[in-house]
Amino acid sequence: MDASVLDYHLPDERIARFPADRRDESRLLVYDRSGGSVRHARFKDLPSFLPRKFNFFRNDAAVLKARIFAKRESGGNVECLLLAPANGDNVWTCMLKPGKRLKIGSKFAVEGAFEAEVLEKRDDGQALVKFDVGNGANVVEMSEKIGVVPLPPYIARRQNDPSYDRSFDNMRYETVYANPQKRVAAAAPTAGLHFTPELVEKLKNGGNNFHDLTLHVGIGTFQPLKSEKVESHKMHAEIYEIPAQTANAICDASTPKLAVGTTSLRAMEDFSRKLRDNGAEQKTFEKSIFDSASLFVYPPQRIISADAMITNFHLPRSTLMCLVGAFLAPGSEEGIGILKSLYDTAIKEEYNFYSYGDAMLII
Repeated sequence: MDASVLDYHLPDERIARFPADRRDESRLLVYDRSGGSVRHARFKDLPSFLPRKFNFFRNDAAVLKARIFAKRESGGNVECLLLAPANGDNVWTCMLKPGKRLKIGSKFAVEGAFEAEVLEKRDDGQALVKFDVGNGANVVEMSEKIGVVPLPPYIARRQNDPSYDRSFDNMRYETVYANPQKRVAAAAPTAGLHFTPELVEKLKNGGNNFHDLTLHVGIGTFQPLKSEKVESHKMHAEIYEIPAQTANAICDASTPKLAVGTTSLRAMEDFSRKLRDNGAEQKTFEKSIFDSASLFVYPPQRIISADAMITNFHLPRSTLMCLVGAFLAPGSEEGIGILKSLYDTAIKEEYNFYSYGDAMLII
């Protein structure tokens, strides 16, 4: 499949740079795969569009305050993006700007917070950085105090400006059910941003159940395909944890499953396919599952782990469009065409796109 089929034109005014005033007041496009019908609503109306009771699966990863603004020894500015902990105490894989000027051995710091040294530079632009945060603290604790959430560039915030209100995005670029003990995401699982505690309670009272899992969302999730052919794209790996109760619910065929977002679906699908491919007879789990997903889902693959999903409107030429396209038309390459048609409808109806944008329910 040519990667150009994932291109589409989005008017600049349809890019959401702020979320809806209330999370569940965002708009909801409802697509029924069985008949191809499209309906328009608000996210708070979600319960009325569910044809039956579902097991909801959601990613409870919290967003790391991964973007840190610092100074070099020479006084120049440094932007450090924390990606993941590496081996060694307070050694992290990072992206650095200006990357070319920060050679191995270069140092940067925020006075009173940390000092850091570049240990290694990699061909992919990433670097190994050792932090000295003092007082027995760790990098995550330090970033909570001085860092900001790593908003995508299209949101267009000047996050290093002294007037920037970090508290707003730190709150809204986070799901209400994020687990602060699992601050492992380099980007928010954005389909979950629309839920409020009241809506979750309403869904539970209606007979639906919620199950948490944790996918360590990396920045590679949102990067566009660089290959000319979809099948040639090499997917990055992301760690996930599925508690025993959640794993048992994924294996339960008696209740339909709804994935909240592409990150949840990716973990569910990787787990389910490995279980199938290994011919495992075990369907009851007593311990959490820890694994890593490098699975790339694209049409005409068939998704086996979910019966419905909630998702936002994604960037052109992204792996997320591929996954949603596969879900829309299982076993067929027609899913991308359906998805682009739905995007055309959403644009005409003035839906907002991307991380802070509106949502789509696919049933």
